[in-house]
Amino acid sequence: MSQQIIPKPLGRLIQDFCKLPGIGEKTASRLALNILRRPQAEAKELAAALAQLHNSIQLCSCCFTFSENDPCAICGNPKREASLICVVEQPGDLLAIEKAGNYAGHYHILHGVLSPMDGIGPAEIKVKELEARINSGTIEEVFIATSSTVPGEATASFLIDFLKKKPIRLTRLACGIPMGMDIKYADKHTLARAIEGRSETR
Repeated sequence: MSQQIIPKPLGRLIQDFCKLPGIGEKTASRLALNILRRPQAEAKELAAALAQLHNSIQLCSCCFTFSENDPCAICGNPKREASLICVVEQPGDLLAIEKAGNYAGHYHILHGVLSPMDGIGPAEIKVKELEARINSGTIEEVFIATSSTVPGEATASFLIDFLKKKPIRLTRLACGIPMGMDIKYADKHTLARAIEGRSETR
């Protein structure tokens, strides 16, 4: 679509969509045109929902997932196993594990992975917060479920080395997740098998 014939408001929306991960110009154009074809009321509802995101959603002070309430629904659920923590990279990974339906513990969201080339070290992800939770004395097992990408594996190795002297059981997500696959894109059956088959790291 030629930039010369795109109305400026439509062009701005396309550019904004292009800023989202995995969205190229063609997909951004399709999304923007789809919104334009819909009734104005629907477009206003979408705009209102986007505007409310940062006002109504916060980080859970315990696990650091996105939530309307603090603590989140998982951390505040007395039926969940509070002595078991599953460590994941992003909130999307939490959603993937919850869909698998066979994990009943709590979570810890790192909000990133180690990437020295990008200047991301332990201080830039929620490692100190994880250590503080373990030092509270209520945690019996830390289940590391980072992705099997190079940064994910490096982060898992760091966490295992960092936590191996703690008086806890350390486990790692088992085979079933293909190397190079981001955990959030695994199907629920593959992910369920990987959770069930997690193994000791020491």
